[in-house]
Amino acid sequence: MKITPNRLAAALMLAGIAPLAHAGVPIDTIGGSEISFEGLVQADSSWYDSDLADLDGDAGDGNDHDHELRRAELVLKGKGPGNVDWVVGYDAKGDKWLDVNVGYDFGGGHGLTVGQFKQPNSLEELSSTKNNDFISKAMTTNTFAVSRRLGAAYGYSADDWSITASSFGRELTSGGAHGAGYGLRGTFAPIHDDASILHLGLSYVDQDTDADTLRLRTRPQADLAGVRLVDTGTLLDTDRVATTGVESFWAHGPLKLQGEYMHASVSRHDNADYTATGGYLSAVYNLTGESWGYKSGTPGTAKPADPARGMWQVGLRYDTIDLDDGTVEGGRMDAMTAGVNWYWRKNLKFALNYVQVDSERQGLSDDPDIIETRLQFFW
Repeated sequence: MKITPNRLAAALMLAGIAPLAHAGVPIDTIGGSEISFEGLVQADSSWYDSDLADLDGDAGDGNDHDHELRRAELVLKGKGPGNVDWVVGYDAKGDKWLDVNVGYDFGGGHGLTVGQFKQPNSLEELSSTKNNDFISKAMTTNTFAVSRRLGAAYGYSADDWSITASSFGRELTSGGAHGAGYGLRGTFAPIHDDASILHLGLSYVDQDTDADTLRLRTRPQADLAGVRLVDTGTLLDTDRVATTGVESFWAHGPLKLQGEYMHASVSRHDNADYTATGGYLSAVYNLTGESWGYKSGTPGTAKPADPARGMWQVGLRYDTIDLDDGTVEGGRMDAMTAGVNWYWRKNLKFALNYVQVDSERQGLSDDPDIIETRLQFFW
């Protein structure tokens, strides 16, 4: 996808308000609001060893690889006046609005957010994109998680637990996802100290389907791939979809183990109800010894202890999704991803992933291998 003049104009509109700066560095104070500017640029490459389907994102060009700018996110943040904070984010590459909201801190752990924001579900979706453990998010996250929508959310957090309730509608971006609904998420950290963190979470999102239709599908752990190996096709007469998510992670020193499971139940008017499931288990180890943080019910990635050397991570993830149920033959897919991440100083990250896929849909197997890289700059 090319950056059109409209995308570029919107990017320059945000970028022109403030010079590049490291996150948290104030740009100016206007009306009692301390303003800062953040950005995230990701450039991805994928090389495919296709099996049955040609995974190349530019079908017919004869290549077995894709190279593309993945994200170009520009974000303005304001703190104040008083207990108010706000954020305006735009992705110039994806031509879409990110977080665009206003929050109010009532004190004592109580807070209200109004605008567009990530809905309270999926540990991986709620974590910072720049610190995702693997280049592509898990199949269950990409397929079932409800990301940013317009709405309002109330949250309460204590030392070891939190709860968030949200009511939402459509995406702010024209042509984005529709379907009004509500979400709930609760977290509990029975272990949370300097040595170890144990997080447990449960979420539930119930939403209307757009025009009583629904389509679930996912790529084979390669965001640039032009083909989805599992796909329900368009399901007609769908009323609502309810997704329950169970999540957990345990961190001890440089090691983090993480897992999620999601169960989506679709109610239909004239056909039998439909169910789809997915989940993943992952392990990430910081070779350079850095530990993990914890904030707002999500794990935090440490900065390199030695900026000149950087922080090295290795990771392994098993990922599975099942879109078969009754007469719906959406397919099943499993994937193993091995990855290496290198964070250099505060602003650069290089990631390398190897993905092995095992899929089957309507009796046909498709088992490609993929190598992916990502170069990331953030501030």
